Amino acid sequence: MANISVLGAGSWGTALALVLADNDHQVRLWAHRVEHAEEMKKTRENKRYLENASLPDNIQVFDDLTESVEDSDYILLAVPTKAVREVCRSLITALDSPATVIHASKGIEPKTYKRVSEVITEEIPEEKRRAVIVLSGPSHAEEVALRQPTTVTVSSENLEIAEEVQSLFINSQFRVYTSPDLVGVELGGSLKNIIALGAGISDGLGYGDNAKAALITRGLAEVARLGTSMGANPLTFSGLAGIGDLIVTCTSSHSRNWRAGFKLGKGENLQTVLDDMGMVVEGVRTTEAAFQMAEEQNINMPITSGIYYILFKDANPREVVEQLMTRVRRHEMEDLVDVLDQKMKK
Repeated sequence: MANISVLGAGSWGTALALVLADNDHQVRLWAHRVEHAEEMKKTRENKRYLENASLPDNIQVFDDLTESVEDSDYILLAVPTKAVREVCRSLITALDSPATVIHASKGIEPKTYKRVSEVITEEIPEEKRRAVIVLSGPSHAEEVALRQPTTVTVSSENLEIAEEVQSLFINSQFRVYTSPDLVGVELGGSLKNIIALGAGISDGLGYGDNAKAALITRGLAEVARLGTSMGANPLTFSGLAGIGDLIVTCTSSHSRNWRAGFKLGKGENLQTVLDDMGMVVEGVRTTEAAFQMAEEQNINMPITSGIYYILFKDANPREVVEQLMTRVRRHEMEDLVDVLDQKMKK
């Protein structure tokens, strides 16, 4: 039994807290808003983000960050990527001994192009952390909270500690694999959100399964192309953190990225969509970062570019689709060659 702090009481943080509690760990769930924490303490539910999920006795709720991490062996970050730096800076003074930092956030920081693990290692000094672990894969919080079968991947540069974390989470409803490819696991979970926005836009426009299947397949090629250029193993994108996460995020109404894209496809503007969602849509920020990286490195990412122009340049979604459909003809295997060329350069 371990003492584990879950920082972030949104749907995903709460669902993972439930997995850990099911495994008899002592869990401290931190909410950054006092009123949210008080509501959960009173109702023993998180009605704001995850309905019909009761909090068992071994989940304590906190609004004070320092109290929430006191004597914790493991820190699980489940906050939006834009909040990771701020929370990590607060942890420097809050931690009284080195902890294993696990993160379940999926995104890339615009301008710096840093993955979440890179942000963590940049902000939390070595003497305050044992290792940094990423947890990613096809997993909707709503289904995890209902104890429906779910399978994910954990990865770290320290395989021994990754296996420790695997043991923390794994049970009969929540299966966990390990992977040595930290870069690929993080990027697969982050970049798929861009394609999920596109899938939602396609559905919002009224296009059918043919269009979405093509979008997912060609989108995966873009994810692998950019991911490999950043040092990922291309095989990772054929696993849970790649195609697995891509499928579940592109095909389910549980996905907030799909829902945001659907609204955009129906003609709503981005700010209205984000205001109505009431939750962070990670794909928007990641689209900006991926577009910037692709431009700087001259990487061919037409779907990502099209979504960027819809999000940030008010491009008409139907016109973007028309432009994608009338691009210069290519051989499909050219994309595989591009990925392998990137791998050989590393």
